[in-house]
Amino acid sequence: MSLSDTVLLGAIAGFTIYLGLPVARWRNPRPDWQAFLNALATGILVFLFWDILSKAKEPIDATLDAAKDSADPAGLLQLLVIFAAGFGVGLLGLVYVDRVFIRRQKIASEIRPVQLALMIATGIGVHNFAEGLAIGQASRSGALELATILIVGFGLHNLTEGFGVAAPLTLGTTRVSWGFLGIAGLIGGGPTFLGTILGYSVQSTPVFVLCLALAAGSILYVVAELLHVGRRFQAPELVSWGVFAGFLLGFGTDLILTWAGV
Repeated sequence: MSLSDTVLLGAIAGFTIYLGLPVARWRNPRPDWQAFLNALATGILVFLFWDILSKAKEPIDATLDAAKDSADPAGLLQLLVIFAAGFGVGLLGLVYVDRVFIRRQKIASEIRPVQLALMIATGIGVHNFAEGLAIGQASRSGALELATILIVGFGLHNLTEGFGVAAPLTLGTTRVSWGFLGIAGLIGGGPTFLGTILGYSVQSTPVFVLCLALAAGSILYVVAELLHVGRRFQAPELVSWGVFAGFLLGFGTDLILTWAGV
């Protein structure tokens, strides 16, 4: 597959995130709908967290097997250090960003929906950068028959991620602007496009693991924030059903990628 075709594929796969963002413009949803949408976004991110860790573990396991055969653990130790550092930066980095730049502006120690949405978009963006690397690496290997399925698979996947960004915005008292949604989509979906270009040009397992680790850490922090927001609705059954539905939604769309052999 040529570079131009790969770039087009990455753009389509990344910017389908915009299809899920208009949910944020929903005017004055009922509290029970707010609770469910927040929980649905939580479930989607819980699935992404599990999915990211699974993908990050694959090259680490392969390096572990190679280290057993060669009795040289250098490569394994490198990946483990990279994974630990990336996970720590992704998780603790958002903790300190929240403390230094955001918490001072919070009202009654409650994070604003706009700030939460931007955090979610950032975590998803790092995750999508790693997905873009996978697209670039696959296309460079000449897997032309996967192109159409990849567009559909990553497109559906990113649509659910766009919904995950938009759902917390329904908690606000005012509707966000289309301009803000454009920025949020660019943060969340744009890295897929950039990762596709880099993945086509440079195939690097350490970079791939680092991106996944950063995404896992940041998404774990955001999941904790969403659960904190969900507790204020005092509807544990509804929240649990929302998390369950969100997880199944993420898992179902990911099955298309598995069917494609990604």
